[in-house]
Amino acid sequence: MNGALVWLLVGLGLAVVVVRRRSVAVGLVTVQALVLAGAAAHAASGTDALAAAALAVRAVALGTLLLFVVSRTREPRPIRAGIATLARGGLAVALALALTWLVPAFGLDSRNVERGVLALVGFGAATVALRRATLFHVLGIVLAENGLALAALRLPNGSSFAIELGVAFDLTLVALVATVFHERIFAEFGAGDSAALRTLRD
Repeated sequence: MNGALVWLLVGLGLAVVVVRRRSVAVGLVTVQALVLAGAAAHAASGTDALAAAALAVRAVALGTLLLFVVSRTREPRPIRAGIATLARGGLAVALALALTWLVPAFGLDSRNVERGVLALVGFGAATVALRRATLFHVLGIVLAENGLALAALRLPNGSSFAIELGVAFDLTLVALVATVFHERIFAEFGAGDSAALRTLRD
């Protein structure tokens, strides 16, 4: 996997942190997952071909589900993130850089790929921490999952397809559960705004 492809994935991840529209963010993470699937498809082994097919199916299924959720939970007014777009992007980049400086090499076939993985995980964490819209919290999980999928694809000796599929299934299940919570919050408060949860008391 060449450096340009890794940084395309990173650029798509950063765009998710800064965009305002939920549908655009869903499109970005879906394209990111499809790029990952395409990169896996270029590998020669049958295991990588199976991993590529699994990634492609996951990308299309999650993208379709999330767009369906967006259409079902139209916000009456935009949910402000509480922090300006440039500041949000700057904090996400700072977190990604801190991770690349602090985390030592962890065995992928290229340090460039390791930096890309850490950046995607950092952007996922930043999306969850800096956005109030609950659907963006789901997208943050998917971003981090895409980073872990990139890591699995770039292990020097390859990884077991069963392990890759298991990790993808587990994290996809987490995203699905988070999506259900988003719908429940929307049904209860009329908006997918995590700030509304502060009003809850025992």
